[in-house]
This record gives sequence, structure tokens and C-alpha cells, in this order.
Amino acid sequence: MLEPGTEAPDFCLPSDSGTQVCLKELRGKWVVLYFYPKDNTPGCTKEAESFTQLLPEFEKEGAVVLGVSPDSVESHKKFKEKKGLKVTLLSDPEKEVISAYGAWQKKKMYGREFMGVVRSTYLIDPEGKVAHVWKKVRVKGHAESVLKKLKELKEREE
Repeated sequence: MLEPGTEAPDFCLPSDSGTQVCLKELRGKWVVLYFYPKDNTPGCTKEAESFTQLLPEFEKEGAVVLGVSPDSVESHKKFKEKKGLKVTLLSDPEKEVISAYGAWQKKKMYGREFMGVVRSTYLIDPEGKVAHVWKKVRVKGHAESVLKKLKELKEREE
């Protein structure tokens, strides 16, 4: 996992709308970059819905919210339509960005070990540096705590 103060690894990934989203093009804005395991699963749906619900608040603070998973662009499109999501979802089937941010890790479930996406979130400042990290995220109340931290950090800047 990357630590606060380090440079956020740059990336360009295809979004659910078919356009490329590149981190360097978002300089000057705060970026909420959250990694999640899979579209249409209960926890991931709740997380995406929470960020969607708070999206106007994030935008008011000058932040962009991006969700990243190994699912395809097509899967993201269907997920967004089915659940009425407003956040931008990025596809990383090669898991290059997921790995660069330390979210691809060994997981354990029902006694077996396997590699998978560990739910985690990065708050990246307008200069492209990691401002805050949430590791092994619990979905309940997470989007709210990210918004709270964003407001705190912005206040400190002013």
C-alpha cells in the first residue's frame, strides 16, 4: 500500500462510458480512487451506491470519484444501469493499476487462500500526491468518512 505523501502512480484506464481516464489529466482536482472486487456483489453495490449518493457533495468540494475493479467496461456499464450509479467506474482487467496501488493481495475465505482485490480507497490531492489511505475498507459509513476527511484536508489547506 502507498503511504500518504507519496506520488500517486499515474494511470490511464477505460471508463464505463468508453473514454480513457488518466490521473495526470485530473491534476488540480481531488481524486477519490476506490478499489473494489466485483460489480453486482452486495458489498460493492452498497459502496458504489454510497459514493453515488454523496457524489454532489464530493463535486461541491472539487473532487472526482473513481471506482476501479478488474471487471470489463461492459460489466461496468450494466452495473451502473442496473443500480442507477453515477460514479465513474474504471476497468483494470490486467490488474496493473490495482497492483500499483497495493490493492491486489492474498485473501483468505473459507480456509483457502487466493489473490484478489482488497477493498481500499485513496484520496489523492490536486498535486497528485496520496493524501490519505483507507486499507481493508468496511463499506458501512465509508463514503461518509472519505467525504469528512476530504473536507478536513481542504480546511487545513486554506
